[in-house]
Amino acid sequence: MQRLLTSQELDRYFARVAYRGPRDASLVTLRALHRAHLLAVPYENLDIHIGRPLTLDPDAMFAKLVDERRGGWCYEMNGVFGHVLESLGFEVRYLSGAVGRATSGWRAQGNHLVLLVTLDRPWIADVGFGDGFLAPLPLEPGTYSQGFLRYRVGRDGPWWRVHNHEFGGADGFDFTLTPRALGDFAAQCRELQTSPESSFVKTTVCERFVPAGLVMLRGAVLRQVTAAGVTTDVLRDAEEYERALRECFGLAVPGIEGLWPRVWARHLEWEAAQAAAAPGASR
Repeated sequence: MQRLLTSQELDRYFARVAYRGPRDASLVTLRALHRAHLLAVPYENLDIHIGRPLTLDPDAMFAKLVDERRGGWCYEMNGVFGHVLESLGFEVRYLSGAVGRATSGWRAQGNHLVLLVTLDRPWIADVGFGDGFLAPLPLEPGTYSQGFLRYRVGRDGPWWRVHNHEFGGADGFDFTLTPRALGDFAAQCRELQTSPESSFVKTTVCERFVPAGLVMLRGAVLRQVTAAGVTTDVLRDAEEYERALRECFGLAVPGIEGLWPRVWARHLEWEAAQAAAAPGASR
């Protein structure tokens, strides 16, 4: 059992996510905090690409997301959020999620961290899926709308599944209700940030909810999703890339200056692969 956050640490977290609401262990608080976190803290994997190892240490994750005003991936985002909820008195269960289980099988187990919060009924809380859901979802099969985005929760035996909205980078994730500890994710945390086959190693990702929808930066491609539709722009130089990180995601990352040449090279490789796969392309 990890130590609870102090009142001073909680105050720093609340300031980070611009939260001034109630602090009791209620559904009102859970919903408000979930939304505040996602509107303030971006999902991002930039440390992997600038050579900084990612850790499951609760103090290090808290310092990065709160004090350094960075974002993080699922282990960091849900790790910090779960720690905050526990410190406020919520009953939180850490669950092992699987993104891509249909194609990767058992190897997908644990590549995502999910939170289950028990109140009047169990709620799926997840601030670490990047372009997932803004408010917690009930652990009940059904279809749920949040603004113009729609989600579905389903069940197949011991497996539960959250089906993401139509604009998501991943179509959803599976999970079981077996309780886990943060340390149980150590092997996956290490593999996902070091394996050449890992999508996290192949592509830089930043995603964030905004009041009107979502903004997503994968490699050099910036997408903005609103009720009116999707706009896509390709960033063409380091200045545009750093400005997008700063203005769209609130990120000023030390050491990011040398990243752009690799981002652009990968983008050109992706464009070439897309062109080669297009119907009518010469073989």
